[in-house]
Amino acid sequence: MRSLIFTLPVLLVTTTYLGYVQFVSGIPLPRRNQACRETRVAILYSDYESIITFNETGATNFTGLLYDFEDSYSKLEQDAGHILSRNLQDRSVRSGLSLAGWKPGKNSAAQAVEWWEIDWEYAYNPEQSSHEFAIVNYNSTFYQYSDENNFVFDDRGFNAFINGEASTFLTKSDSRLSLNTVVSNVAHSSTGVTIGNEDGSCIQADYAICTFSLGVLQSDSITFEPDLPDWKQLGIETFSMGTYTKIFLQFPPDQVFWNTSYQFLLYADPHERGYYPVFQSLDGEGFLPGSGIIFVTVVHTQSYVVEAQDEEITKEEVLGVLRSMFGAEKVPEPIGFMYPRWSLEPWAYGSYSNWPPGTTLEMHQNLRANVGRLFFAGEATSAQYFGFLHGAWFEGQAVGNTIAKLIKTDSYIDQVHYQTLHGTTPEQEYNAINGWEVSTFLTYGFE
Repeated sequence: MRSLIFTLPVLLVTTTYLGYVQFVSGIPLPRRNQACRETRVAILYSDYESIITFNETGATNFTGLLYDFEDSYSKLEQDAGHILSRNLQDRSVRSGLSLAGWKPGKNSAAQAVEWWEIDWEYAYNPEQSSHEFAIVNYNSTFYQYSDENNFVFDDRGFNAFINGEASTFLTKSDSRLSLNTVVSNVAHSSTGVTIGNEDGSCIQADYAICTFSLGVLQSDSITFEPDLPDWKQLGIETFSMGTYTKIFLQFPPDQVFWNTSYQFLLYADPHERGYYPVFQSLDGEGFLPGSGIIFVTVVHTQSYVVEAQDEEITKEEVLGVLRSMFGAEKVPEPIGFMYPRWSLEPWAYGSYSNWPPGTTLEMHQNLRANVGRLFFAGEATSAQYFGFLHGAWFEGQAVGNTIAKLIKTDSYIDQVHYQTLHGTTPEQEYNAINGWEVSTFLTYGFE
């Protein structure tokens, strides 16, 4: 039998009108710059100071609340460090923010700022995100590597990185790569793995790496024979799969109505938190000037709504917000409109993973650990970089190296997993065996 990596294409999170866009968030600078040079991907620095704020009456300046939030966020970070270093019980980001003095209440402007800072990053609201691991996730990337977010707006799509890497070891129409092949069944044993496909074909291998998204694993659309053990299934069901939906509009280039010198437009809806809150202009300098393209992002519940409803309804809702912001007479009908429906895509069922309140490193290791000769990798299996491309990169690399060593001996190993879970994880278990590779207190990214 031959060794195999089987996968569904679940790493990419966003498609856009007239191409693809995505953030390259905190990828290690040497690796990121090398990848961009090799693939010639078009990127631009995201300037979060380039923002103008609105409510239902039009432009109104509440940027001062951004600084108020940052003061509370600093306390949130410190408290997360105490929770981690003292092995205390995790809580929600909402609890942490409240204890830090941030209580937006019914203030729609404060709610919009909070969405900008939390929901936009994790695809979940503060009540649904772990205090400890939200900070771990952010700090491990941005503090360790780089505090920059760079925006990819390349016509080839974000998968230019994937194609670039694949070209180093795969040839065109390589027989080792099966495209448009839907996996339906995975049979695994102590001697090998057999992959059954919807078209009736099957592949046998000594080992397999499963990179289905967390959303696909939770959907039960793939059958495993035998069933995955209880500890593994609990690991899968414990974590959350977020949905992050970018909605693109293109207006006549000679009728652009927003100030294209700003990258971001933050809207505070008076009735619903997170209702079409953050618009981004692609018509500005360095992006696609003269394109007339702007897009707005929604997450979680709002994503489920727009992805389930008719496109025309979504378009009218977005236009309604823009006409509140700029005046009905200034906003024409768009000449282009589109958005993906990630929560409905059978090969994704969402965009990227998140840790709910009360989760622990032990719980995550159960999601991460292998079952015999069946291994798991992807952004969701990364303890410190979940939700990021480099999390998937590091996890795939680690599992690939593990299997490369096992091939030489035709054997398998059992990665650590936990039959009995605890409310916290002891300090000595924060180690590489459990996917904890670096200290979360590093600040190389600011040097």
